[in-house]
This record gives sequence, C-alpha cells and structure tokens, in this order.
Amino acid sequence: MSGMERRLQLLLDRARYERVAAEAARSQRSVAAVIREAIDLQFPDDQDDERARAAQAFLALHTDAGPGEDAAELKQRMAEETAGKIDAL
Repeated sequence: MSGMERRLQLLLDRARYERVAAEAARSQRSVAAVIREAIDLQFPDDQDDERARAAQAFLALHTDAGPGEDAAELKQRMAEETAGKIDAL
C-alpha cells in the first residue's frame, strides 16, 4: 500500500513540463517522483534537516583522502581520527 494520501492537480506551462519530463526520462522515474523530490529539496522537513546537520558534523571531523589513499586506508584513518577526537573529549 502506498503512503501517498493526497491527490494534487497541477497545471504547468510547456517549458516547465518539458524540463520535468526530461529529468524523469533521464533518471528513469515518473514525473510525479521528480516533482515530489523538488518539493522535498525546497521544503525539507525537520527530520531531514537534523540528518543533514548530523552528516555535516560527522564529515567535519575528517580530512579528505590523501594522494594515493585508497578507500580502506581512508576508512582506517577516519576511524583513528574519530577515536582520537572522542578520547580528547
């Protein structure tokens, strides 16, 4: 069962519809899904804001990958940096 509860009729001019339809085709989604995503981006709910702040705080704890550093090395370094910062608290 879908979580959708409200039906909305929306009139768009040709240019807007073509932009939305082009993105829907490019991303292999429905026009409705593209419009829902646009609404979510423009008007995020509080839970989305909280998640974004938490992700930004986590990412701020770490530096970027160094030259030639692969994913496993980056993961290890991030774990060490995080442990060191937690210990310092």
